[in-house]
Amino acid sequence: MRIKVLGSCSGTEPMPGRHHVSWILDTGNGIYWFDAGEGCSYNAHLWGIDILDIRSIFISHPHMDHVGGLPELLWTVRKLEWVKKQKKNYGYLELFTPSLTSFEGTLGMLKNSEGNFVVDFDFRVKKVETGLILDDGIVQVEAIDNMHMGILGLSKSYRIRHAGKTIVYSGDVKDISEMEEWLNEGCDLMFMETGHHSVKTVCDYIAAHPKVKRLWLIHHGREILYHTQESRELASSILGEMVHISDDGDELEL
Repeated sequence: MRIKVLGSCSGTEPMPGRHHVSWILDTGNGIYWFDAGEGCSYNAHLWGIDILDIRSIFISHPHMDHVGGLPELLWTVRKLEWVKKQKKNYGYLELFTPSLTSFEGTLGMLKNSEGNFVVDFDFRVKKVETGLILDDGIVQVEAIDNMHMGILGLSKSYRIRHAGKTIVYSGDVKDISEMEEWLNEGCDLMFMETGHHSVKTVCDYIAAHPKVKRLWLIHHGREILYHTQESRELASSILGEMVHISDDGDELEL
């Protein structure tokens, strides 16, 4: 499986070379898309990712740095069908979001664009609850609540399983301990946000959870954005080669 970072930045002002958070899991049999910061579909298309290959999109919470690129992403799916004169590769597209109210605004934008967002594929929108939310025979995705938004149910963390590998994606969390059970069970890769948590805090916490095999930091705050090299050195001093501070465009074969 291939993982690619489309956006590595938190909800700061625009930063050179970085877009708000978004990443994909490409199974070779469909793409699974996590969060949709601004410019995510632009980057993906220019980097050769077949957007018509998307099976499911997962939104962690409805803050703009996680959904600002969602209308453009959905619009681009429809546009590429027309440009390429082909139907979407799997005939459907699922969107999982903790906030249907927020998505109504996205849909309003799309329906006021050309074609009124009339699509010829099965477009399914589902509200994310807790527990197993997807098992399509290729990928399993579980969701748990976190308190990033201060209201239970509006912000989720995800655990993804595919081909014997496990990925944990924090989304934005109030406290990393909200994923304690998952981290005790272990994972092959953890995507952890650093927009609200210091590099040392995160790395010290993961050091105490030896079943986490690899840590990629994402959704960077100003500590990493302004002191990238120093942050890399600090992270490596705690976790060695298992930790990586991600940039837009980074790829990993897992």
